[in-house]
Amino acid sequence: MISKADQALLSKKGISAEQLAEQLKTFKTGFPFLKIEAAATPEHGVICPSESEVEAYIAKWAEFCSKKQTVLKFVPASGAASRMFKDLFAFLSAEYDVPTTDFEKKFFENVENFAFYADLDAMCQKNNSSSIKELIAAGNYKAVVFNLLDFTGLNYGALPKGLLKFHSYEACTRTALEEHLVEGALYAAADGKVKLHFTVSTDHRQLFEALVAECKPAYEAKFGVEYEISFSEQKPSTDTVAADADNEPFRENGALVFRPGGHGALIENLNDIDADIIFIKNIDNVVPDRLKDDTVTYKKLLAGILVDLQAQAFEYLRLIDSGKYTHEQIEEMIRFVQQKLMCRHEDVKHMEDCDLVLYLRKKLNRPMRVCGMVKNVGEPGGGPFFAYNPDGSVSLQILESSQIDMNNSEAKSMFENGTHFNPVDLVCAVKDYKGEKFCLPQFVDKNTGFISHKSKNGRELKAMELPGLWNGAMSDWSTVFVEVPLITFNPVKTVNDLLRDVHQ
Repeated sequence: MISKADQALLSKKGISAEQLAEQLKTFKTGFPFLKIEAAATPEHGVICPSESEVEAYIAKWAEFCSKKQTVLKFVPASGAASRMFKDLFAFLSAEYDVPTTDFEKKFFENVENFAFYADLDAMCQKNNSSSIKELIAAGNYKAVVFNLLDFTGLNYGALPKGLLKFHSYEACTRTALEEHLVEGALYAAADGKVKLHFTVSTDHRQLFEALVAECKPAYEAKFGVEYEISFSEQKPSTDTVAADADNEPFRENGALVFRPGGHGALIENLNDIDADIIFIKNIDNVVPDRLKDDTVTYKKLLAGILVDLQAQAFEYLRLIDSGKYTHEQIEEMIRFVQQKLMCRHEDVKHMEDCDLVLYLRKKLNRPMRVCGMVKNVGEPGGGPFFAYNPDGSVSLQILESSQIDMNNSEAKSMFENGTHFNPVDLVCAVKDYKGEKFCLPQFVDKNTGFISHKSKNGRELKAMELPGLWNGAMSDWSTVFVEVPLITFNPVKTVNDLLRDVHQ
């Protein structure tokens, strides 16, 4: 039963009663596992360009940018960095007072090497009348951590990663957000403009805006560009209802409990963007200037491959819509879809030309993305696979472990033996050949979400995640995978990751 209070909450969020019912039904039925054919490899499904091809594609990207096209860099940046500091939070609550674990020892032995060291030292002197060195010498290690994490100090335990200082330079330090501004100027500038869009939380939006206002003029002067920086927040309409152990709505004090739908909710934010080409990269995957060359080279490579494939797809679509094509040209289009866009359907060989044209138009006239893939070094996360689609076709997809039936030994083996890993390194084309924006939510496979089990105040809670942004939310896109060097993937999952050489 839906009460008047429920109806008011649904209305406020922009969620219909039908959507609520559908979500509750899904808790009972669950999400189906995806049927996979094989892992994508350099032998089949992952492109490994030669040096000459890299140069040629970079030239194609430069040519594209010279034509007054709109390019934008989209950075999901809304997550709080609290997980980065979980080991330090544990230290604060531990019964012992001196560093005991390897993680704690490493943090304090190298504390001077963090980009935020000077800020932290100043905060220690303000709040404790002692420097970091003095506090450590006195055995007051927890005061240092407290000043780092607490709101009375730097508040790093509650801030998003984008606002944390990641890297030190001779004359300055840079936050993760600032490193994205620099990257944007190096590979996403078009017509003298660099457009960036950050998805942020409501709580932190003003802090992001203040940082941009403070640092933007210096970077515009440094790179001779004009920045256009925008922000958006995850829409309340993408929240999902929580369920209890009996798959009934989870309630607190009688009220429905909703949770954010995960990064898949950001397909709505991406859909609101007006740009020809969109780069997508996570907020914490940045490196100092001395290591940016490879990142810039391969970002331009991915973009060059994308605009090259898109130009060919547009040419075929114009031909189809003109009605002036030959059987030989249809066969050429089939080869393009199968060999370049890596999408095939067994029924193609049995189709009449009129049905073939309808099929080809559908596969050509959709959003397109080129995704960088790094060699698998054991990182947790998704990877590149050939998967079956609802229409019976087989195409490239980025899959997470939750989407694969691990009780199926063949599927499990495919996933565990995959050669490549998804670092979230995408370049996307989201307009058709007439320059009209695709409606991105129409290309989501709603059957690719997942349900996780949590607890709240001692009660079991089931949470539903929407199809992931680069997983099911882009399921019906044309997808191409390209191998990129491991040096282009340098995420910061814990604070001690900032001590790795690539972040120094």
